[in-house]
Amino acid sequence: MSISEAIGPATLDFVQRGIKKAVTEHCSSLLVMINTPGGSLHSTRLIVKEILNSPIPVLCLVGPAGAHAGSAGAIILQACHVNGAMEATNIGAATPIMATGQDAAKDLRKKLINDTVSWLDGLTALRGRNKEFGREIITKAKAVSAKEAYKIGAIDALVSSKEAFLEFAKGREVKMDGQRLQKVEVGPLILFDQDIRYKTVAFLTDPQVAYLLLMASLGLLYFELTHPGIIAPGVAGGIGLIISMVSLHKLDVTWGGLMLILLGLLFMLAEAFVPSFGALGIGGIISFFMGSLFLFDESSGHQLPMELIAPTTLVLGILMIIVAYLAFQTRKVKKRGAYDSLIGQEGKVVSVNRGGQEGLMEVFGETWKFYSQTPVHKGDCVKVTGYKGLKLFVQKSAQQRSELCP
Repeated sequence: MSISEAIGPATLDFVQRGIKKAVTEHCSSLLVMINTPGGSLHSTRLIVKEILNSPIPVLCLVGPAGAHAGSAGAIILQACHVNGAMEATNIGAATPIMATGQDAAKDLRKKLINDTVSWLDGLTALRGRNKEFGREIITKAKAVSAKEAYKIGAIDALVSSKEAFLEFAKGREVKMDGQRLQKVEVGPLILFDQDIRYKTVAFLTDPQVAYLLLMASLGLLYFELTHPGIIAPGVAGGIGLIISMVSLHKLDVTWGGLMLILLGLLFMLAEAFVPSFGALGIGGIISFFMGSLFLFDESSGHQLPMELIAPTTLVLGILMIIVAYLAFQTRKVKKRGAYDSLIGQEGKVVSVNRGGQEGLMEVFGETWKFYSQTPVHKGDCVKVTGYKGLKLFVQKSAQQRSELCP
């Protein structure tokens, strides 16, 4: 597998899945190609934790020629059980800086540097590498060529090819978790490439994109709360909020995927009952699709190919459209049982009071009080012309035979 972009939540997720994939495939070790300018210190710490607790040796190589392991990449390199670099590569410059690029306050900067130095001291001591180099890449932003790094003992091997590095690593005894010693075994390579899940998460978890997404989501949700019924801002804000939580390390990628799928299904279900003019349905389809990308991955042995995700999303979308259409059509159905449905209907007089202008009539199998301006008789057919309260206004129907009344 390769780390070839800025270190972030997507990289962490990719490394976690890479280790799981290697274990699932019964691989004896994991080769990681590194070419990165650095990235999030928080993500770096979590990646280092994954490497230190990996059940199989992790072999890290800076390559290809011309690549570099800058900043966070240099720290990750020190955590690997066996590390190396190809010729014409460089390593170092790992001084912590603010994500905005601005200078941190003096006390905060000192705290960050001291904390990172003590952390890296432990890594270099564990792997038996140059402790002074580990300190200087943090305190002085030192960067050296691969040749120099090998000379001072910052890396284990300087090689010209990937195959040469694997040959070097083969048979070396390394410390695993719990100080357990294990010999490195090397077999045929199985590629774990960057998939669409990684690329999607990598884009969305870019620090600037993540921040803008969070602010936009909160703004949309606020707009929906202050202007209820518009729906579209609330849908977009809900989806964006979950994605921004994943971007900011507040929610695991897999759990984020599950929440997006459930949110998508909820939106599609609500489309049948809420007049959103398609906003809930479209939002549900988008949420379901992205959740499907995030939830399953190849490393777990339950990978969902795009050939399955796309048709499933399409079918759900079509079903949502059909249900919404049928629900909309019901609005054209004339309501039964209301007063307005009685107007124009004919019924039969079942009893009359003295004078013949008031009494009881039967219509739609129900008995109603009625009033007629002209006298009527029992058994007459009358037509409903209006109502007031619980009394119907009627007039004699042209149909006079009682047996022909409805």
